Amino acid sequence: MNIINEKNGVILIAVISVGVLSIFLMFDAIAQDMRYHNFSDTVAFVSIPNALNVLSNIPFLIVGIAGLVALRERGEASLHIVKSIKWSYFFLFLGSALVGIGSSYYHLWPSNETLVWDRIPMTIAFMGLYSIIISEFVSEKLGRLCLVPFLCLGLGSVLYWWFTESRGVGDLRYYAVVQFFPILTIPIMLVFFKSKFNGVSGYWLLLMTYIAAKAFETWDSQIHSVLGVVSGHSIKHVLPAIGLYLLLRAYRKRSLA
Repeated sequence: MNIINEKNGVILIAVISVGVLSIFLMFDAIAQDMRYHNFSDTVAFVSIPNALNVLSNIPFLIVGIAGLVALRERGEASLHIVKSIKWSYFFLFLGSALVGIGSSYYHLWPSNETLVWDRIPMTIAFMGLYSIIISEFVSEKLGRLCLVPFLCLGLGSVLYWWFTESRGVGDLRYYAVVQFFPILTIPIMLVFFKSKFNGVSGYWLLLMTYIAAKAFETWDSQIHSVLGVVSGHSIKHVLPAIGLYLLLRAYRKRSLA
């Protein structure tokens, strides 16, 4: 039965791959919409511009550092991870910690020039996570071999966007693929492939908080007008950090299947 499930999973991933490639080829270069930088909450606090959008990134820094520290623990306190791909977990938590710094910097002075420092750490965390999922659910060897190419693809997609924007022909397509292809295929791997560990709810919780965060980002101003004090974009920062914390807790509690 598991072989049949895995075969169906491979077929679905192949279909999504063809679909993503087809959509990619259908569109010309997509430049960054400059309205993206116009967040609804611009209130300053203690001389910090856009204060809540800046400070709401602190949870990423905290959880990322906590994860890096946890990777060094031994004995009963150690995380239940695939030891041979420890670098993948390292880049997941390192990228998350750097998101806390890079996104804070971007929100101090929102522009394309600062946005690159927000997106680079995100791709590091994304690619580390994707390598982990492949290793734990599909193939440990494949996940390990994919880590460096994934990191290069992620970094390259951001640098390519930044370079094309500087030439007046900005192209976000590669970055969009790097960001959203894993989100489309991770649920398939979680459903159709068997993990090396019991208790994989941490991945589902992280995925759900990320999807919820994108919704809060989309309706930034509407949520701000309803809540008054905090905007959708600030909440968007906190939700994935909570998801990452829950994943870190799951790493401590789970066991081999």
